[in-house]
Amino acid sequence: VQLQASGGGLVQAGGSLRLSCAASGRTFSSYGMGWFRQAPGKEREFVATIAVSGGTTYYADSVKGRFIISRDNAKNTVYLQMNSLKPEDTAVYYCAANTRTYGSNLSTLTRSYDFWGQGTQVTVSS
Repeated sequence: VQLQASGGGLVQAGGSLRLSCAASGRTFSSYGMGWFRQAPGKEREFVATIAVSGGTTYYADSVKGRFIISRDNAKNTVYLQMNSLKPEDTAVYYCAANTRTYGSNLSTLTRSYDFWGQGTQVTVSS
């Protein structure tokens, strides 16, 4: 599985960005997908995840109500719509695939995800 993240950039506080993550392979619809982020000097942290079923999502408290994760299985793509961005959202954002999950199961743990994209930089200026 190869994952290609895109859509990052520089935005002012209060603005919006939409990240995309395109996956290779014919079985994307059977993967749980997640977004994580890593700020300089900090550990990688969970942001959002969407289950195989697509109907179940979960968010970190820090982004709940501002970010929306979604998936388009026809396009093998998962998205992260980020609204009301804050300077503390500045980080490299990574998408990841969990190929060992099923149904509505979700995971916030990095060790649950066995494939990772290369990351896309998001910078929010104050």
